[in-house]
Amino acid sequence: MIVAIGGIDGYIGWALALHLAVRGHKVVGIDNFITRKRVEEVGSWSATPILTMQERIKAAKEVLGVDIQFVEGDLVNYSVVRSFFEKYKPDAFVHLAEQRSAPYSMIDVYHAVETQTQNIASSLNIVYAMKEVSPHTHLVKMGTMGEYGTPNIDIPEGFFEVEYHGRKDYLPFPRMASSWYHWSKVHDSGNMMFANKIWGLKISDVMQGVVYGTRTNEIVDERLHTRFDFDEVWGTALNRFCVQTVLGLPMTVYGKGGQTRGFISLTDSVQCLRLIIENPPDKGEYRVFNQFDEPYSVLELAQKVYKVGKEMGFEPAIAHVPNPRVEAESHYYNPEHEKLKALGFKRTRELEEELRNMLRDLSRYKNRLEAKKDVIFPRTDWRRARNPVR
Repeated sequence: MIVAIGGIDGYIGWALALHLAVRGHKVVGIDNFITRKRVEEVGSWSATPILTMQERIKAAKEVLGVDIQFVEGDLVNYSVVRSFFEKYKPDAFVHLAEQRSAPYSMIDVYHAVETQTQNIASSLNIVYAMKEVSPHTHLVKMGTMGEYGTPNIDIPEGFFEVEYHGRKDYLPFPRMASSWYHWSKVHDSGNMMFANKIWGLKISDVMQGVVYGTRTNEIVDERLHTRFDFDEVWGTALNRFCVQTVLGLPMTVYGKGGQTRGFISLTDSVQCLRLIIENPPDKGEYRVFNQFDEPYSVLELAQKVYKVGKEMGFEPAIAHVPNPRVEAESHYYNPEHEKLKALGFKRTRELEEELRNMLRDLSRYKNRLEAKKDVIFPRTDWRRARNPVR
């Protein structure tokens, strides 16, 4: 299959490219490297040093024997998107090229508007280009489990049957997002449903949980590293906890730490995406997958890192700090996730096993972490946007 990856330079994008290429798929990526610039904007960098795209592609050829094609371009520019689809007409397009940070979207009005306009525009450009020049393409659009929020009922995979005033229907499950970023993904999902309805495009909407890990089975050489962010804007709670443990800093648990989300390892995330790509929907079908392995609360994650860190000789500590986010700190959380299992998904990485790998890998780059340790602690407050200066 010809698989195109939007956002191939990113954390999941590069790992997915390697995973698909070694399995014989023809991979072509497109990226404008804006994540590198945005991470630099907040004063941070990847914990694992990452090469230029040209150097990465060369290393993939030398180490894994695979050929990956690349186009530098911005998916917010429709002419770029249309030209890309005209040239490659991919069997599948995996859309990972969106601003992916909730805190980044909450910094000020500029970051909020930039997040929503660019995320929504790129997705609309893709479906229009598919309609015009590549209607056979299967779009794998990355959503987020954060679209659902934390309702006090079980969360289905996209749709559920509801009865109201004696009448029944099968409807999209209500979205209750918690940041401008998450709302941009909600709008994306609505737009993808509409594009499917009016044009019959094949679309898989992936509600992805939090992804963790420093490597996959294909990342067997330092030159093949994918990025790993750890600052308060781009790094997840689990990433921050691992880095703080390596640096001998207390893990900063926001509030009581009862906030619960679904998690999945990077290895298993790319496995899920491959299964979705290799098992496309029928013509005219729109489907939703909840992609995660197990749910954990923030405090449970800190306790897991504490346990593994102790066993490995670190001196971990847990500290509770005021929560800069507006979110329920204790809530019910029980999402369904059966569709990927039906495609053959099986967990290959346990959390504690992956934590050991993460702590070992991060220890190798302790000097890089030490140089940027000030950016780990929370500065972005949901209630008080920073003064907008541009």
